[in-house]
Order: sequence, then C-alpha cells, then structure tokens
Amino acid sequence: MKNTIVGQSGGPTSVINSSLAGVFEAAKSRGSEHVYGMCNGIQGFLEDRYVDLVEIFTKPIDIELLKRTPSSYLGSCRYKLPDINDDGAKELYEKIFAKLDSMNIGYFFYIGGNDSMDTINKLAAYGAGKGSDIRFIGVPKTIDNDLTVTDHTPGYGSAAKYIGVVMKEIIRDATVYGTKYVTVVEIMGRNAGWLTAAAALAKGWDCEGVDMICLPEVPFNVERFVEKVRKMQEKKSSIVIAVSEGVKLEDGRYVCELSDDVHAVDAFGHKSLTGTARFLANTIAKQLDTKTRCIELSTLQRCAGHLTSRTDITEAYQVGGAAVKAAFEGCTGEMVALKRISNAPYQCTTELHPISEIANLEKKVPLEWISEDHTQMKQEFIDYAYPLIQAELTPMFVGGLPQHISL
Repeated sequence: MKNTIVGQSGGPTSVINSSLAGVFEAAKSRGSEHVYGMCNGIQGFLEDRYVDLVEIFTKPIDIELLKRTPSSYLGSCRYKLPDINDDGAKELYEKIFAKLDSMNIGYFFYIGGNDSMDTINKLAAYGAGKGSDIRFIGVPKTIDNDLTVTDHTPGYGSAAKYIGVVMKEIIRDATVYGTKYVTVVEIMGRNAGWLTAAAALAKGWDCEGVDMICLPEVPFNVERFVEKVRKMQEKKSSIVIAVSEGVKLEDGRYVCELSDDVHAVDAFGHKSLTGTARFLANTIAKQLDTKTRCIELSTLQRCAGHLTSRTDITEAYQVGGAAVKAAFEGCTGEMVALKRISNAPYQCTTELHPISEIANLEKKVPLEWISEDHTQMKQEFIDYAYPLIQAELTPMFVGGLPQHISL
C-alpha cells in the first residue's frame, strides 16, 4: 500500500485542521501505513521538513483537539511553484517527484485556496506528463470564499459567523453615547467581498445592522462615500460601516494605497492590504463634524476558534475524507467541491472538479445580491450565508481557556 502525504498552504482558517483530520483518518482507515504531514507546505517539503502523523495522533482525543485548534497545525507557506517550462523548473519538479517516490507516496493532498490549487494543478500536470501514478487532489479552504465551482469554501462559514457576531457587538457599543460617531470596520477581502458581506448577518429583530457595506466588486469613490455618511448622520448620529480591505478606486488602485502605509508583496504578487479603515475614518473626520474610529478585524477573522460554526467544521472534515476517497479510487488533478442541494432544510454534498477550472480563478459576490445604492446586501445573500453559520462546536476549556494542540 502506498503512503499518503498532506500539506496546508496559504492563509489559515479556524477549521483547516478539521480537513487535516479528515484526510488523516480516511487515509489511515484505507490502509496507508504512513500519513506524512509537510511542515510549512511544499516549501518545507523541499527542505526535508515533514512528520509522520501516524506516530503523533495516537489517541482519539488528539483528533478531537486537532478539529478544535485554529490555524494550520502543520504550518503554512506562500510558495509559488514555477511554471513547468520556466528555466530550471524541470530540475525542481524532478527533485519533488524523486522525494515522493523515495517515500513511496501514492497520494498527495494540499489543503488551501487559489494559490494552493495552482500547486496541485502544476504537480498533477507534471506527474501526468512523466507517467507518475501519484494521485494529486486539492482540498478547499479559504475564509475568502472565492474558489470557483464550489458553493462555498470550508473556513468561510466560521469567519462569517465571527464577523456577524462582532458587528452586532460593535453596533451596541457604538450607540451608547448618543453623540455623532462614525465607526469604520475593515474586513478581509482582496478582490471578493464575501467576508465583508457577512456584516449583513448582524441585522435582526435585536439589532438594526450596519449602515453601509462597501465591497470590492463595486468601484469606490471617496467623495461619494463621504457624502453618503453625511446624509446618514442627518438621520442618526452613530454610523457603523463595514468596508473591505480591497475596495478599489475606478482607476484600479486600492483605497489603502492612498495612505502612507508600506504595502509589501508576497511570492504570488499579492500586495499587502491594510489601512483602508484608518484612511477613510481620517478622511471623514477631516471633512465632517464628527468623531471617528477605525477597527481592523485582521487575523481575528480567521483564527477565532471559539466561534467556529459546527456546519463549517463538519464540512471541512467531510471534504478531507472525500479527497482521500477520490484519490484512492484513482482520481487525480481534481478538487473536492461542495454542492448545495437545498437551503431549507440545508443540505450539501461533495463532488469533484478538474483543478484547471479552479486554479488562479476567483469567484466574486454576484452584483445582483448587492442593493441598488451599493450600501446593503439583499435577501439572496442572507439566504446563502445563514445556513453556513449555524450551531457551534464548543472548545475544550482547561483552566478557563480553550485547549489546543500544536506540532
């Protein structure tokens, strides 16, 4: 029986380790003697850094703790494999496959988002070209919810739940003084506004909801934004705004680039985005007679294990198991996707899609789900997101704090 290897890549989520648990348990139950974990993804693998998870997860409690531990247990990376035809690429790919063969690897799983699917796509293509029998399967994860073909991605439901909860609490805090106040909350999302849209979940019979939602799908105009705030404050003193870190001007520049912050670039060419809320809050304060404050949810959105959605963590485990099933049945070069069957009652199953339909592509919020004045989400989005945040998986508390497991 061939061995299994699994890695985690890209930005972590609060349920990515549940997918790891799904891969591990399914591979072990199907007969893999060794289930190796790459430390820091493909980059760590190239540096001979990996562990045998069979020797680590020896008790059932280990798996339960793993499911409840946020972030990437194996560590992550943002390492971009070169195109197969690039200079020197052949030697790198030959090195990878030689290492996999020496470890008797038959099944390779990568848990990640767009860039991770790019890695699977390249490895599967190279393997097919050289006649390798190694099976490469992508396991989806990303709080950004921007992978194509899948209804949603594991990680998004828990992040959306956290955002909905926090926005309700911010709204309550923002209204206590009865004075003029504008609170701008910056939420993750480079080119797709799924996370920022989740701020709409705060609205209910006990909460008036946010006053404005700004998504990267809609071109941003600073002057029109300030004017909207001015008009809103004529009707109510305290305004709470949810804005995506990736909102762009009509010329394509990110709004955060208007500030003086330094924006680094990663291996995939992604510019670091931060400072959008601070810039907008300062702009409002300069032009309107009101106090302002900015809040960056930042990494809290993706590591809040204490607010994990049970629906999300269950589906994360299921896609890990489904990936193993597919690989052991001979599939390669594909990703497990979630297919929604119904909303009421909520039902979802898994299916496979060629990785070429997913790698380096982005799914954005449908424009028809955004209100005509571009300030709110329509009911179609609420119906889509609401089932994904249902129920909780309570952490195992020890001494008043959640118990985690680390490598």
